[in-house]
Amino acid sequence: MNHPTHRNQLQIPIVQSQLNQGWTYQDQVNAATQGLTVLEFYTQRYPHSPPETWQDRIDQDQILLDGAPTTADTCLKQGQRLTYDRPPWQEPAVPLTIPIIYEDSDLLVVAKPSGLPVLPGGGFLEHTLLWQLQQHYPQRPPFPIHRLGRGTSGLMLLARSRRARSALSQQLCQGEIRKIYRTLVVGTSLPEQFCVRQPIGKIPYPQLGYLYAATQEGLAAQSTCRVLRRYLDTALVEVEIHTGRPHQIRIHLAAAGYPLVGDPLYGIGGVPLSKPAEETQSRPMPGHCGYHLHAHHLQFKHPTQGHFLSLLCPPLPVLA
Repeated sequence: MNHPTHRNQLQIPIVQSQLNQGWTYQDQVNAATQGLTVLEFYTQRYPHSPPETWQDRIDQDQILLDGAPTTADTCLKQGQRLTYDRPPWQEPAVPLTIPIIYEDSDLLVVAKPSGLPVLPGGGFLEHTLLWQLQQHYPQRPPFPIHRLGRGTSGLMLLARSRRARSALSQQLCQGEIRKIYRTLVVGTSLPEQFCVRQPIGKIPYPQLGYLYAATQEGLAAQSTCRVLRRYLDTALVEVEIHTGRPHQIRIHLAAAGYPLVGDPLYGIGGVPLSKPAEETQSRPMPGHCGYHLHAHHLQFKHPTQGHFLSLLCPPLPVLA
Protein backbone atom coordinates (compact mmCIF):
# COMPACT_ATOMS: atom_id res chain seq x y z
CA MET A 1 0.00 0.00 0.00
CA ASN A 2 1.32 3.40 -0.94
CA HIS A 3 1.24 6.09 1.71
CA PRO A 4 0.95 9.55 0.17
CA THR A 5 2.62 12.58 1.64
CA HIS A 6 0.94 15.97 1.46
CA ARG A 7 2.40 19.49 1.65
CA ASN A 8 5.75 18.70 3.21
CA GLN A 9 8.62 21.14 2.68
CA LEU A 10 11.54 19.73 0.74
CA GLN A 11 14.56 21.73 1.89
CA ILE A 12 17.11 22.27 -0.88
CA PRO A 13 20.68 22.48 0.47
CA ILE A 14 22.02 24.95 -2.12
CA VAL A 15 24.95 27.20 -1.32
CA GLN A 16 24.34 29.74 -4.04
CA SER A 17 27.59 31.67 -3.64
CA GLN A 18 29.70 28.67 -4.69
CA LEU A 19 30.57 27.63 -8.21
CA ASN A 20 28.95 24.59 -9.75
CA GLN A 21 30.95 21.62 -11.07
CA GLY A 22 31.07 22.75 -14.68
CA TRP A 23 29.70 20.81 -17.61
CA THR A 24 30.84 19.03 -20.77
CA TYR A 25 28.77 19.60 -23.91
CA GLN A 26 29.06 16.84 -26.50
CA ASP A 27 28.02 17.08 -30.15
CA GLN A 28 28.40 14.86 -33.19
CA VAL A 29 28.88 16.22 -36.70
CA ASN A 30 26.07 15.12 -39.01
CA ALA A 31 25.27 15.54 -42.68
CA ALA A 32 23.82 19.00 -42.08
CA THR A 33 26.89 20.33 -40.25
CA GLN A 34 29.74 18.65 -42.10
CA GLY A 35 31.87 21.13 -44.01
CA LEU A 36 31.45 23.84 -41.39
CA THR A 37 34.49 25.05 -39.54
CA VAL A 38 34.68 24.47 -35.78
CA LEU A 39 34.00 28.16 -35.20
CA GLU A 40 31.03 28.19 -37.58
CA PHE A 41 29.60 25.08 -35.89
CA TYR A 42 29.57 26.57 -32.39
CA THR A 43 28.48 30.02 -33.53
CA GLN A 44 25.48 28.54 -35.32
CA ARG A 45 24.57 25.84 -32.77
CA TYR A 46 25.01 28.00 -29.67
CA PRO A 47 24.30 31.59 -30.79
CA HIS A 48 23.97 32.80 -27.19
CA SER A 49 27.75 33.39 -27.27
CA PRO A 50 29.35 35.64 -29.94
CA PRO A 51 32.01 34.31 -32.35
CA GLU A 52 34.77 36.09 -30.40
CA THR A 53 33.89 34.12 -27.27
CA TRP A 54 33.93 30.81 -29.13
CA GLN A 55 37.27 31.75 -30.71
CA ASP A 56 38.75 32.29 -27.23
CA ARG A 57 37.40 28.94 -26.01
CA ILE A 58 38.92 27.13 -28.98
CA ASP A 59 42.25 28.90 -28.46
CA GLN A 60 42.22 27.88 -24.78
CA ASP A 61 41.69 24.19 -25.71
CA GLN A 62 38.27 24.10 -24.04
CA ILE A 63 36.93 22.58 -27.26
CA LEU A 64 38.22 19.24 -28.51
CA LEU A 65 37.69 17.47 -31.83
CA ASP A 66 37.73 13.67 -31.46
CA GLY A 67 39.47 14.16 -28.12
CA ALA A 68 42.27 16.43 -29.34
CA PRO A 69 42.76 20.23 -29.45
CA THR A 70 41.64 21.85 -32.68
CA THR A 71 41.60 25.19 -34.46
CA ALA A 72 38.76 27.54 -35.33
CA ASP A 73 39.16 27.06 -39.10
CA THR A 74 39.29 23.23 -39.08
CA CYS A 75 36.63 21.82 -41.43
CA LEU A 76 34.38 19.19 -39.89
CA LYS A 77 33.61 15.73 -41.28
CA GLN A 78 30.48 13.70 -40.64
CA GLY A 79 30.80 11.41 -37.62
CA GLN A 80 33.41 13.49 -35.79
CA ARG A 81 32.77 14.35 -32.14
CA LEU A 82 33.12 17.76 -30.55
CA THR A 83 33.34 18.40 -26.81
CA TYR A 84 33.25 21.70 -24.97
CA ASP A 85 34.47 21.63 -21.37
CA ARG A 86 32.77 24.56 -19.73
CA PRO A 87 34.57 25.51 -16.50
CA PRO A 88 32.59 25.93 -13.24
CA TRP A 89 30.50 29.09 -12.98
CA GLN A 90 28.28 30.82 -10.45
CA GLU A 91 24.62 30.30 -11.29
CA PRO A 92 21.83 32.84 -10.70
CA ALA A 93 20.01 32.60 -7.37
CA VAL A 94 16.82 30.54 -7.20
CA PRO A 95 14.14 29.77 -4.56
CA LEU A 96 15.36 27.21 -2.02
CA THR A 97 12.18 25.44 -0.87
CA ILE A 98 10.01 23.08 -2.93
CA PRO A 99 6.72 22.02 -1.28
CA ILE A 100 5.65 18.43 -1.90
CA ILE A 101 1.92 18.26 -2.71
CA TYR A 102 1.70 14.48 -3.16
CA GLU A 103 4.15 11.60 -3.00
CA ASP A 104 4.01 7.80 -3.17
CA SER A 105 6.22 5.08 -4.66
CA ASP A 106 5.05 5.90 -8.21
CA LEU A 107 4.40 9.64 -8.18
CA LEU A 108 5.77 12.94 -7.04
CA VAL A 109 3.85 16.19 -7.37
CA VAL A 110 5.63 19.33 -6.24
CA ALA A 111 4.77 23.02 -6.16
CA LYS A 112 7.51 24.57 -8.29
CA PRO A 113 8.28 28.13 -7.21
CA SER A 114 8.47 30.91 -9.76
CA GLY A 115 12.08 31.59 -10.72
CA LEU A 116 13.26 27.97 -10.53
CA PRO A 117 14.00 26.38 -13.95
CA VAL A 118 12.92 22.78 -14.49
CA LEU A 119 15.74 21.72 -16.83
CA PRO A 120 19.35 22.89 -17.34
CA GLY A 121 19.90 25.74 -19.77
CA GLY A 122 20.48 29.48 -19.99
CA GLY A 123 23.19 29.52 -17.33
CA PHE A 124 21.37 27.11 -14.99
CA LEU A 125 22.69 23.63 -14.25
CA GLU A 126 22.48 22.74 -10.56
CA HIS A 127 19.97 25.46 -9.73
CA THR A 128 17.20 23.53 -11.49
CA LEU A 129 14.29 21.48 -10.21
CA LEU A 130 15.48 18.31 -11.96
CA TRP A 131 19.05 18.47 -10.61
CA GLN A 132 17.89 19.20 -7.07
CA LEU A 133 15.40 16.31 -7.08
CA GLN A 134 18.11 14.00 -8.42
CA GLN A 135 20.17 14.80 -5.32
CA HIS A 136 17.26 13.94 -3.01
CA TYR A 137 16.27 10.79 -4.90
CA PRO A 138 19.63 9.41 -6.15
CA GLN A 139 18.41 5.81 -6.51
CA ARG A 140 15.32 6.60 -8.59
CA PRO A 141 15.40 10.20 -9.78
CA PRO A 142 11.88 11.46 -10.63
CA PHE A 143 11.14 12.02 -14.32
CA PRO A 144 9.12 15.12 -15.30
CA ILE A 145 5.95 14.27 -17.21
CA HIS A 146 5.38 17.85 -18.36
CA ARG A 147 7.18 21.18 -18.14
CA LEU A 148 6.64 24.55 -16.52
CA GLY A 149 8.43 27.71 -17.61
CA ARG A 150 10.94 29.24 -15.23
CA GLY A 151 8.58 32.09 -14.32
CA THR A 152 5.60 29.76 -13.85
CA SER A 153 4.74 28.45 -10.40
CA GLY A 154 2.56 25.58 -9.26
CA LEU A 155 1.88 21.90 -9.77
CA MET A 156 4.52 19.80 -11.50
CA LEU A 157 3.97 16.07 -12.07
CA LEU A 158 6.89 13.61 -12.01
CA ALA A 159 7.06 9.82 -12.24
CA ARG A 160 9.07 7.71 -9.78
CA SER A 161 8.78 4.33 -11.54
CA ARG A 162 9.08 3.12 -15.13
CA ARG A 163 5.49 1.88 -15.10
CA ALA A 164 4.23 5.25 -13.90
CA ARG A 165 6.33 7.11 -16.45
CA SER A 166 4.93 5.06 -19.32
CA ALA A 167 1.32 5.32 -18.16
CA LEU A 168 1.44 9.04 -17.38
CA SER A 169 3.21 9.85 -20.65
CA GLN A 170 0.44 8.01 -22.48
CA GLN A 171 -2.22 9.97 -20.57
CA LEU A 172 -0.46 13.21 -21.50
CA CYS A 173 -0.28 12.29 -25.21
CA GLN A 174 -3.97 11.36 -25.22
CA GLY A 175 -5.01 14.57 -23.49
CA GLU A 176 -6.20 12.79 -20.35
CA ILE A 177 -4.24 14.91 -17.87
CA ARG A 178 -6.23 18.00 -17.00
CA LYS A 179 -4.13 21.12 -16.34
CA ILE A 180 -5.71 24.39 -15.22
CA TYR A 181 -3.77 27.60 -14.65
CA ARG A 182 -4.41 31.09 -13.29
CA THR A 183 -2.88 34.23 -14.69
CA LEU A 184 -3.23 38.01 -14.69
CA VAL A 185 -3.64 39.70 -18.08
CA VAL A 186 -3.66 43.22 -19.44
CA GLY A 187 -7.13 44.44 -20.40
CA THR A 188 -10.69 44.04 -19.16
CA SER A 189 -12.73 43.64 -22.37
CA LEU A 190 -12.32 39.87 -22.49
CA PRO A 191 -15.43 37.71 -23.04
CA GLU A 192 -16.52 35.75 -19.99
CA GLN A 193 -15.35 32.57 -21.74
CA PHE A 194 -13.39 32.10 -24.94
CA CYS A 195 -11.19 29.58 -26.74
CA VAL A 196 -7.87 30.28 -28.47
CA ARG A 197 -6.72 27.97 -31.28
CA GLN A 198 -3.72 29.91 -32.57
CA PRO A 199 -1.02 27.56 -33.96
CA ILE A 200 2.35 27.78 -32.21
CA GLY A 201 5.72 27.15 -33.83
CA LYS A 202 9.31 28.26 -34.19
CA ILE A 203 10.26 31.68 -35.54
CA PRO A 204 13.78 33.19 -35.95
CA TYR A 205 15.12 35.07 -32.93
CA PRO A 206 18.54 36.68 -32.30
CA GLN A 207 20.89 35.02 -29.77
CA LEU A 208 18.76 31.87 -29.55
CA GLY A 209 18.38 31.11 -33.24
CA TYR A 210 14.64 30.57 -32.75
CA LEU A 211 11.86 30.69 -30.19
CA TYR A 212 8.21 29.63 -30.07
CA ALA A 213 5.51 32.14 -30.97
CA ALA A 214 2.21 32.52 -32.79
CA THR A 215 2.64 31.50 -36.44
CA GLN A 216 0.26 29.98 -38.95
CA GLU A 217 3.01 27.50 -39.89
CA GLY A 218 3.05 26.15 -36.33
CA LEU A 219 1.40 23.14 -34.70
CA ALA A 220 -2.22 23.09 -33.58
CA ALA A 221 -2.84 24.36 -30.05
CA GLN A 222 -5.95 24.97 -27.97
CA SER A 223 -6.60 26.85 -24.73
CA THR A 224 -9.96 27.43 -23.00
CA CYS A 225 -10.15 30.65 -20.96
CA ARG A 226 -12.58 31.93 -18.34
CA VAL A 227 -12.55 35.31 -16.58
CA LEU A 228 -12.60 34.96 -12.78
CA ARG A 229 -12.36 38.63 -11.83
CA ARG A 230 -12.01 42.01 -13.52
CA TYR A 231 -10.00 44.90 -12.09
CA LEU A 232 -9.43 48.48 -13.23
CA ASP A 233 -7.17 47.60 -16.17
CA THR A 234 -6.36 43.91 -15.68
CA ALA A 235 -8.24 40.64 -15.36
CA LEU A 236 -7.73 37.37 -13.48
CA VAL A 237 -8.15 34.49 -15.92
CA GLU A 238 -8.40 30.73 -15.56
CA VAL A 239 -6.89 28.79 -18.48
CA GLU A 240 -7.17 25.11 -19.28
CA ILE A 241 -4.72 23.92 -21.91
CA HIS A 242 -5.70 21.01 -24.15
CA THR A 243 -2.29 20.86 -25.82
CA GLY A 244 1.16 21.38 -24.38
CA ARG A 245 3.02 23.71 -26.72
CA PRO A 246 5.96 25.67 -25.26
CA HIS A 247 4.81 28.92 -23.56
CA GLN A 248 1.29 28.18 -24.80
CA ILE A 249 -0.64 30.32 -22.30
CA ARG A 250 1.65 33.33 -22.70
CA ILE A 251 1.45 33.11 -26.48
CA HIS A 252 -2.29 32.37 -26.70
CA LEU A 253 -3.47 35.16 -24.43
CA ALA A 254 -1.13 37.63 -26.12
CA ALA A 255 -2.40 36.43 -29.51
CA ALA A 256 -5.96 37.08 -28.32
CA GLY A 257 -4.95 40.65 -27.43
CA TYR A 258 -4.48 40.16 -23.68
CA PRO A 259 -0.79 39.58 -22.87
CA LEU A 260 0.23 38.56 -19.37
CA VAL A 261 0.92 41.42 -16.99
CA GLY A 262 4.69 41.84 -16.73
CA ASP A 263 5.57 39.41 -19.53
CA PRO A 264 8.91 40.73 -20.86
CA LEU A 265 8.78 38.71 -24.09
CA TYR A 266 5.34 38.20 -25.67
CA GLY A 267 3.26 41.17 -26.77
CA ILE A 268 -0.09 41.55 -28.53
CA GLY A 269 -0.24 39.10 -31.41
CA GLY A 270 1.65 36.38 -29.54
CA VAL A 271 5.01 37.40 -30.99
CA PRO A 272 8.15 38.83 -29.33
CA LEU A 273 8.09 42.46 -28.32
CA SER A 274 10.03 44.88 -30.51
CA LYS A 275 13.76 45.42 -30.18
CA PRO A 276 14.86 47.20 -26.97
CA ALA A 277 14.98 50.98 -27.23
CA GLU A 278 18.65 51.07 -26.25
CA GLU A 279 21.30 48.99 -28.00
CA THR A 280 22.91 48.24 -24.62
CA GLN A 281 19.79 46.43 -23.45
CA SER A 282 19.64 42.71 -24.11
CA ARG A 283 16.64 41.17 -25.80
CA PRO A 284 14.13 39.42 -23.53
CA MET A 285 14.41 35.63 -23.38
CA PRO A 286 11.75 32.95 -22.76
CA GLY A 287 13.24 32.21 -19.32
CA HIS A 288 12.97 35.78 -18.08
CA CYS A 289 10.43 36.23 -15.28
CA GLY A 290 8.09 39.07 -14.34
CA TYR A 291 4.69 37.65 -15.28
CA HIS A 292 2.14 35.91 -13.02
CA LEU A 293 1.25 32.38 -14.15
CA HIS A 294 0.36 29.56 -11.76
CA ALA A 295 -0.45 25.86 -12.36
CA HIS A 296 -3.41 25.71 -10.00
CA HIS A 297 -5.22 22.42 -10.65
CA LEU A 298 -3.98 19.04 -11.86
CA GLN A 299 -6.21 16.02 -12.46
CA PHE A 300 -5.13 12.59 -13.73
CA LYS A 301 -5.56 8.86 -13.25
CA HIS A 302 -3.13 7.17 -10.87
CA PRO A 303 -0.88 5.10 -13.15
CA THR A 304 -0.85 1.94 -11.00
CA GLN A 305 -3.80 2.18 -8.59
CA GLY A 306 -6.39 3.32 -11.10
CA HIS A 307 -8.19 6.01 -9.10
CA PHE A 308 -8.31 9.66 -10.10
CA LEU A 309 -6.27 12.30 -8.30
CA SER A 310 -7.38 15.93 -8.25
CA LEU A 311 -4.72 18.19 -6.74
CA LEU A 312 -4.79 21.90 -5.99
CA CYS A 313 -1.96 24.33 -5.26
CA PRO A 314 -3.06 27.67 -3.76
CA PRO A 315 -1.68 30.62 -5.75
CA LEU A 316 -0.08 33.76 -4.43
CA PRO A 317 -2.57 36.48 -3.35
CA VAL A 318 -2.26 38.32 -6.67
CA LEU A 319 -3.84 35.29 -8.41
CA ALA A 320 -6.22 34.23 -5.62
